Amino acid sequence: MEQVDCVVVGAGVVGLAIARQMARSGHETILLERESSFGTITSARNSEVMHAGIYYPTGSLKTQVCLQGNALLHAYAKSHGVPYNPCGKMIVASDKTQLDDLEKIWEKACANFVPQLSRLSKEQAQALEPVLRVEEAIFSGSTGVIDSHSYMLSLLGEFEDAGGVIAYQSTLQKTTPMQEGNNGYRLEVLTDDGSVFPLQTRYLINSAGMSAPKVAAQILGFKAEWIPTPYFAKGNYFSLAMKSPFQRLIYPIPEPGGLGVHVTMDLGGQAKFGPDVEWLEIEEESQVSYAVDPERGNKFYAAIRSYWPDLPDGVLSPAYSGIRAKISKPGEPAADFRIDNAQVHGHTGLINLFAIESPGLTSSLAVAQQVEQLLI
Repeated sequence: MEQVDCVVVGAGVVGLAIARQMARSGHETILLERESSFGTITSARNSEVMHAGIYYPTGSLKTQVCLQGNALLHAYAKSHGVPYNPCGKMIVASDKTQLDDLEKIWEKACANFVPQLSRLSKEQAQALEPVLRVEEAIFSGSTGVIDSHSYMLSLLGEFEDAGGVIAYQSTLQKTTPMQEGNNGYRLEVLTDDGSVFPLQTRYLINSAGMSAPKVAAQILGFKAEWIPTPYFAKGNYFSLAMKSPFQRLIYPIPEPGGLGVHVTMDLGGQAKFGPDVEWLEIEEESQVSYAVDPERGNKFYAAIRSYWPDLPDGVLSPAYSGIRAKISKPGEPAADFRIDNAQVHGHTGLINLFAIESPGLTSSLAVAQQVEQLLI
């Protein structure tokens, strides 16, 4: 049986960041990924936004790692040549009825000590983005967009340079805690040829995203009370079939379950709108359909025209969709990030990451540092 210091489950952006952190700290690390490549699920289906930490509850883990991660990610992209655009974003109150909501966002952002924030009057906002319908706005200078694939490729390269090994088409089927002094875990890993590969590790890190509850449930003797129920909120995106009139990201006042149908762009300047919030009545990620219903575009037009009234007809095309890894029900406040270690479940050397949805990309380097600190 092969023995290693650390096994990380899930090669999304957070799993890659954690695996890199552990390998660069001198731990022999294997990264297990059930798909044939890295970052093909949630990490490939998002807005690629570098979030600032504006919306999240003050004092929450989500706010902490977002603020830390934003600074780390900007520095990483710059030092490693990862393409990114620190374009900033505007949060828009499109009419006077939304001014109270905008004020609450401002107060929370200030309480969170979000850097590079400013208030914009109607005239100042329209001077920056002339097509906007706006009464007032907040400008966030630390928000941007990043080439997430290039970022993940860079993380993978540094992981492998540090001696790490990634095993594709490898699914963790069973985990058995060893009883001899809490000194590790025996794993059964199903490989692409149908065989089962036994593996022993001192540290086990479950970063399986939407499947993290399922992976945790496969740990022998792991109590159900330690495993949250997963819920699945689909976010659909539509692309703009014309030149974008915006130079910055444009966010409306948030809606329940998400941040509203906002404007983001790729590094080529192509604008896209979304995500919306579509709750799915499914039990696990394998049941997800990523197809985008063109009929949802009807609601997109109405939402976008609240802040861009001159949006022409017929210029939105279904683009792609992603699923948020939620552990809160529809109508409930979004759950905080969970990085569960032995203080939660009593299993030394085990970390389960739950509810790492947005801003997971932004927070990835900070989450990786925190995971290592909790283990070592």
